[in-house]
Amino acid sequence: MTYFVLFLGVCLVLGALAVASNPSPYYGVLGLVVGSVVGCGWLVSLGASFIALVLFLVYLGGMLVVFVYSVSLAADPY
Repeated sequence: MTYFVLFLGVCLVLGALAVASNPSPYYGVLGLVVGSVVGCGWLVSLGASFIALVLFLVYLGGMLVVFVYSVSLAADPY
């Protein structure tokens, strides 16, 4: 179980680096989804399943709206 939590922690850091280091919003969204799922999995493994569900719904839903808006602005030629 300790190795699994350590693996989730490493994946969470890699997901955060993927969000921060990609100039393209498409890959940033992918890193955000990976980081959010791994972070929620980490919280579930620690026994906080309700907090993980709330984090997944609120954080991921709100941030995906911002990313969709920025992608639509970047794709607009005018």
